Amino acid sequence: MSDAHDLIRYEVRDRIATITFNRPEKLNAFNDDMVIRFGDVLHEFDIDPEADVAVIRGEGRAFSSGADVHQRQLRSEAELKKLGGAQGRGAHAIDLFTRSINWKPVITAPHGFAVGLGLGMVLESDLVVAEAGTRFQVTETSRGLASSRYWALLGYRGSRSLATELALTGRFFTAEEAHAGGIIDRVAPKGAHLDAAYALAAEIAANPPLSVRATVRTRRWYMEQAEREAYLQTNPLKLHLTEDFKESARAFAEKRPAGPFKGR
Repeated sequence: MSDAHDLIRYEVRDRIATITFNRPEKLNAFNDDMVIRFGDVLHEFDIDPEADVAVIRGEGRAFSSGADVHQRQLRSEAELKKLGGAQGRGAHAIDLFTRSINWKPVITAPHGFAVGLGLGMVLESDLVVAEAGTRFQVTETSRGLASSRYWALLGYRGSRSLATELALTGRFFTAEEAHAGGIIDRVAPKGAHLDAAYALAAEIAANPPLSVRATVRTRRWYMEQAEREAYLQTNPLKLHLTEDFKESARAFAEKRPAGPFKGR
């Protein structure tokens, strides 16, 4: 397995940091080590005196295929109970963007796929510049987990009507549909999304940084309230301990259709 520092790269040029998910052989699926590393990298960016804005991208064919099901969702029931969910200790992704000191803006530049946990990172970022044809999905719906957090984030960024449909069906939706629904900010032609993201980052970096950060701090405060309210409503349900969750995770690992589901 790769060293944790290899899983996510960090570099800075012209006041713009680039954060690269670097697990392309797994479509940048997030295991516990990668989540912890991402938190460390966001902190490094937050306190870096040479960086004012960050662009997050994915290496290979996808931005991120979400959580690593084989590691995070196939744990024993005893371990799931001990951890309080599918995530490892210290590897919860719910508040990565709100553990901030300086509140610098973050732009995500998804391409290929951004699903599940990867979609969450896109929705939590301050601005989104996606490559045309990028596909998004709330995978929690089909995995037997609560989609309420994603419903809250989708509704926070766009319309609650579209958010409800996407969270209840768990269907794929495209960058073009997300842009039309106000969920993402820009769609760039194939192969041009990174250039568009860096151009947007340069516009932001040309401004006085403290005024920019004041807006970011306010935006993330309201986002965090919506997200935490949804989480507090669904966490007591303990859906990660249900038979339907276990069946869905096993089916994914065995590459077969899931079901039948039993509602328990």
